[in-house]
Amino acid sequence: MVAGCRALIRGELVDSELLLALGGPPAGRFLDGEKRRDMYWLRVWGLRGLLWAWDDAAVPEVRTAIEDEAWRVREMALKVVSMHLIVDLLPEVAAARDDAVARVRRAADHALAHLTTAGA
Repeated sequence: MVAGCRALIRGELVDSELLLALGGPPAGRFLDGEKRRDMYWLRVWGLRGLLWAWDDAAVPEVRTAIEDEAWRVREMALKVVSMHLIVDLLPEVAAARDDAVARVRRAADHALAHLTTAGA
């Protein structure tokens, strides 16, 4: 599961069953292999999977996702940091507090609060 989530975040192909499990019915439109403007959803779903199946091996992908071009990806990455208290990403979380998108800034504030409460 974690390996598949990491692959999605990196933009790699994964098993269609995993994609459907993570993205639900909306993921079906991505099974035809066509490139779409909303391909960022694959990265969002990969990160969402990491909320529930975690391994520290995924830290590099989460680090990259915090600076993704799509704000939904950045927001979900910060939720992963918050849930799993990934203290190694504290500098990236702090920087995300200046994001152009309010939802990302709120997610960064939330993650920072969790990290500091945990003693990071």
